[in-house]
Amino acid sequence: MLSYLLRRILLVLPVAFGVSVICFLLVQIAPGDPLTAIMPVDATAEEQAAMRAAYGLDKPLPVQYTIWIGNLVQGDMGKSIATGRPVAGEVFGAVQNSLLLAASAAVIAFPIGIFLGFLAGYFRDTWIDRGVTALSITGVSVPNYWLGIVLVIIFSVNLGWLPSMGAGPGGSQAWEWDWAHMRHLILPAVTLAVVPIGIVARTVRALAGDILTMDFVQALYAKGMSRADVLRHVARNAAATALSVMGLQLGYLLGGSILIETVFNWPGSGFLLSNAIFQRDLPLLQGTILVLALFFVAMNLIVDVVQAAIDPRIQRT
Repeated sequence: MLSYLLRRILLVLPVAFGVSVICFLLVQIAPGDPLTAIMPVDATAEEQAAMRAAYGLDKPLPVQYTIWIGNLVQGDMGKSIATGRPVAGEVFGAVQNSLLLAASAAVIAFPIGIFLGFLAGYFRDTWIDRGVTALSITGVSVPNYWLGIVLVIIFSVNLGWLPSMGAGPGGSQAWEWDWAHMRHLILPAVTLAVVPIGIVARTVRALAGDILTMDFVQALYAKGMSRADVLRHVARNAAATALSVMGLQLGYLLGGSILIETVFNWPGSGFLLSNAIFQRDLPLLQGTILVLALFFVAMNLIVDVVQAAIDPRIQRT
């Protein structure tokens, strides 16, 4: 197991390097001048040149990347062009809020998706299976930003039960574990959980349905095992693949929540990324994209290791 872990970590290093190069180049080749947002309209050529030199934009791209990656290793992501604040503080504060939202959505989505998937797989080709499949397809197909707007209209505007925007009372961005703040988390978490519920349910349904038709399941019944014990064996055989799907969905919940965070004005990485795109804030764009991409890489590594722990056969591949 240790050698497998070391191999996976060694494979992650070139992937992380490639991710940093792609993040840097994608932002650099985007059209537009990032300094137009802060430079006066009547700025002289000398003032523009001085501003470019201050942000290092007057150097060749390879030199810019070398300086950028060197500063990253030291924990310095630069300063935001729009606000002048350190990028690291803004990015990690936003990522914490996104992690809270993603974890809350995962707590809702994964248990419900697993339960519905096993239910549909066990009662395959029955009305229960068809009902769960219909719900799953609907959940995957409905645009989550549209669902968020509908939930706001129903539960915030019409019923007045839940707040519609922000992470706390009065537009607060600092999270506290009390009911006043948790009320702000309910609507965005539920909205974000709908798509993963459908994907996990469909995945588990296919896995459980196929495993239940295998010969070893009939052999377990023939040995006199109870239904609960047999289902535990089925769950263990389905766990590795289901875990892989849930790991990818957790990455989606963190990185793909830009529309949800915009609808609910949630101060997370998606909302920060949206603002950075509109403001053409290069350092903030690069820092946010890099952190989100590295989260995906780290999540894949964790899923691979946990899969190998659950199913030792994976270590031999």
